[in-house]
Amino acid sequence: MRTFFANFGQIIMMIRAGLTRPENLRVYWIEFMEQCVDIGIRSLPIVLIISVFLGMVLTIQLSYQLISPLVAKTVIAALVRDSSILELCPTVVCIVLAGVVGSKIASELGNMRISEQIDALEIMGVNTKTYLIMPKIIASMIMIPCLIIVSIAVCIWGGYLAAMFSHILTRQQFFVGLTTNFMVFNLVYAMIKSFTFSLLISIIPAYYGYYVTGGALEIGRAATKAVVITCILILSADYGLSIILL
Repeated sequence: MRTFFANFGQIIMMIRAGLTRPENLRVYWIEFMEQCVDIGIRSLPIVLIISVFLGMVLTIQLSYQLISPLVAKTVIAALVRDSSILELCPTVVCIVLAGVVGSKIASELGNMRISEQIDALEIMGVNTKTYLIMPKIIASMIMIPCLIIVSIAVCIWGGYLAAMFSHILTRQQFFVGLTTNFMVFNLVYAMIKSFTFSLLISIIPAYYGYYVTGGALEIGRAATKAVVITCILILSADYGLSIILL
């Protein structure tokens, strides 16, 4: 428990130290745009692949379970829609991003710490928390919710493809189920979750990478530890947000 509060306090101090005006706005902007490309554009292929298969598998499994003649087939499309928005895309995709993006952030900062690049920047008067950490956090806050929006659309499209190819639903049945009893709050809930998860995906790995000590072996351990803790916190936050918002 003491270690938890010590780490939490150090994370707060790290973020607080990073919330200062950058010495060079142009350099800061370039770093921010590079992080947007790394976190958003380069993560897009894996997000698209996971999302389309999630939608396809979900449609097939729901059609296998909902075999009662008392249940309308359009319910399958409605369940694919709501499951994609409420849980599958925000949570599953963010857990994957915790491994892809989180390990990259932790290993990048850890390598800079071990090779004394961070120390060199600090000697030159650069606030490394502002220059190295904050662009990653801000880029995650912007790009990860955008990835979740794309993931939801692709997941539903994958469900549509599975329904058409497997002849589970007709085109009309799928679109009727897709538009029946749609709640806009579900999208708001998904965005709140993705925004919260984006903070965890960026802050936790940045903390473990920035404060790593030792050699090259410790970089791998710090990256692994950061990913594991981030995934646990994502699942915990998912449960907490479900209780609070739903």
